[in-house]
Amino acid sequence: MPLKRQLVVRLLAFQISILLVFSAAFVAYLIRADDGGALIDSNFAEVAVRAIRRDADGQLRLVKTRDLEALRASTPDMWFVARSDRGELIAFGKMPALYRPIAHNLDRITFADIRDTSPPFRDIAVVRRASGPAGAFTVLGKGGLFSMTFVVLFLSNLMMIPVLSLLAVITIVVTPLIIRRAFRRLSIAARQAGRIDIDRRGTRLSPEGLPAEVVPLIESMNGALCRLDEGYDRQQRFIVDAAHELRTPIAILQAKIEASADVPLVSRLQRDVARLATLAEQLLDLQRLERFAPLREGVDLGQIARGVAADIAPLVITGGGDLEVADLGGRPVRGDPAAIERMLANLIQNAVDHGGRNVILRVQGEAIEVEDDGPGIPVEERDRVFDPFHRLRARETGSGLGLNLIRQVMTLHGGTAHALEAPAGGTIMRLEFVESTQG
Repeated sequence: MPLKRQLVVRLLAFQISILLVFSAAFVAYLIRADDGGALIDSNFAEVAVRAIRRDADGQLRLVKTRDLEALRASTPDMWFVARSDRGELIAFGKMPALYRPIAHNLDRITFADIRDTSPPFRDIAVVRRASGPAGAFTVLGKGGLFSMTFVVLFLSNLMMIPVLSLLAVITIVVTPLIIRRAFRRLSIAARQAGRIDIDRRGTRLSPEGLPAEVVPLIESMNGALCRLDEGYDRQQRFIVDAAHELRTPIAILQAKIEASADVPLVSRLQRDVARLATLAEQLLDLQRLERFAPLREGVDLGQIARGVAADIAPLVITGGGDLEVADLGGRPVRGDPAAIERMLANLIQNAVDHGGRNVILRVQGEAIEVEDDGPGIPVEERDRVFDPFHRLRARETGSGLGLNLIRQVMTLHGGTAHALEAPAGGTIMRLEFVESTQG
């Protein structure tokens, strides 16, 4: 459930609960603090006045109306005394002695509620003004009773409806606005996090303007990013150190191989040593390209292809293969010549090692291709061959890092590396560079 909805629902539930608790406490307080627990029906005075009539000679008399009889049936101890504005008095029922003095002074009272403290409420009475057929009267008496608790509960519940409605509207409308405003900076931090990549290390999320509750999370993420950067740097230093350390034993091994008299063995070993040397140099290329940017402008791919072909052709021919350079017109690209040379040498060696007898090194536009006539790469494997330590066949030689390093070097060049199917059924390794702005 979205955070806005969770907060709205929980706030509404909390507000309603608090309001209900306070309302119950308020009602309980009123009931406990009240002097009496019952009230007289407000219609009592009107029923009494409508039953008072005048004779032809102007004398007051009491008529047993239907309402009066019904009230008397429901309240057997009903009584009242009514005083007209002329000072005339008319009584009904048994009036308690307590109220006789008050009956003669009704001209001074227009409204009163008199209640005793406990049932059966014999001394309860009210004073009300009402008008009827015989004129206006001030009525003192006792009529039908009803519970004051019901009145309080009804009124309190009636008052809660608009309060709850107002709280609901405020919560539903205002809470999302508050959340949106409070978490506006969090969306900025989320966009910053989305831009973090292995090629954009050093980026940190800004806690400025964020809610205090979110700041520890941002700081923890920044700490994790810092540790990841440190780990990456340690890994890179290890790779560079290892590559440097490999140079010396590779050079010694190369010298010993060249001194051997076994020509076929020398040929095979030279290819393996060349592969090791290329791998070590590619590891150094990765570090060097990351550290020294931007790359040089205006690299001539055709010239590099011809130079690599001249250097590696003897190894290819010795292995019984053939190497051809097809320069279809290249454009200057941004790149590092030494790194591109080692990538091409690696690709040519891979083509020969995996069954390619005829290898074509093709330059066209800002791309360079190495095509062989070997068994090819299955469609489902053409992207996976660039994964580290991935081999098409479990027993084949090689570290499984060459193509992965090539893709990483191409990424640092801003280009791409792809494996395609050759027209003759072999494989084309295509490197696409970024065209140079300086020709």
